[in-house]
Amino acid sequence: MPEGRYAVLMDVDTGHDDAFAVLLAARHVDLLGITTVSGNAPLPDTTANTLKVLELAGLSHVPVAAGMDRPLVAPPRHAPAIHGRSGLDGPELPAPRAAPDPRHGVLFMIETVRAHPGCWIVATGPLTNVAVALRQAPDLKTRLAGISLMGGSTAGGNSTAAAEFNIYFDPEAAAVVFESGVPIRMVGLNLTRQALVLDPEVARIRAVGSRLCTVAAELLDFYNRTAREVFGRPGGLLHDPCAVAWMIDPTLVEFQPMHVAVELTGARTRGMTVCDYRFERGTPDRLRGHAGIEAGQAPNAEVGMRLDRDRFFDLLIATLASYR
Repeated sequence: MPEGRYAVLMDVDTGHDDAFAVLLAARHVDLLGITTVSGNAPLPDTTANTLKVLELAGLSHVPVAAGMDRPLVAPPRHAPAIHGRSGLDGPELPAPRAAPDPRHGVLFMIETVRAHPGCWIVATGPLTNVAVALRQAPDLKTRLAGISLMGGSTAGGNSTAAAEFNIYFDPEAAAVVFESGVPIRMVGLNLTRQALVLDPEVARIRAVGSRLCTVAAELLDFYNRTAREVFGRPGGLLHDPCAVAWMIDPTLVEFQPMHVAVELTGARTRGMTVCDYRFERGTPDRLRGHAGIEAGQAPNAEVGMRLDRDRFFDLLIATLASYR
């Protein structure tokens, strides 16, 4: 493995932005496998979508295991208004030749992490699989190098005024993950809103002319259309690739240490990630008792704050063009 190259298990609920995260990861990290979870669409769809993306890219050798089909507590709330009925609507994708791994996704996750100590989990969907794995196998906390997750926000949500979709879908699972002690890099809405994909980027992808890039542009056409219809934005947000991009080029994302807690009971704030950045790393003891900081509130995550948008899209488009 090249120096600095990450070993990664991806955990996805494959909709449009997850697809681009998978394609980015497969070219730049050691992709150990993929687990799927209910989120953007029901589990059978997110699993099928993942297999189709891998088939399109010539990556059918990457193992895929289906995991949890519902949140820990609440009923599922999928996102057909954004990703379509299948979770990946738009162009017709090739039927996958590969079948899912017969193991449950949580077992696959546990066995993969144990077999590759020092690997990362990149989670771009609700955190149900990750939370259940951490509960069933506490030793994963010492085997993982970290978890890079797309979820939450320092301020403002999209599923509700306070909560981002992935965290809101299963806030109890998110709380387990943030309280686990595993090093976390959080890429939330405050960062991913900077990854707005517009017509010029779609045109650059389409101009490559390859089959994969043509399909990728058509996927973005659908995604951008729903973004305009539902949110009134000029384009979609490529949330999930941001959780991979920093692994490829650490200068693309600027992180800040914070304590992140997940609100579970608020009538209007359930699923909110409460991000405390009153201190920099190393200062909680000094501030405790003077700024309302209690024991256990030291930073538990590095939170993405700024994205170099132009270089992010240069990386993404060059990566898509590398598939032939």
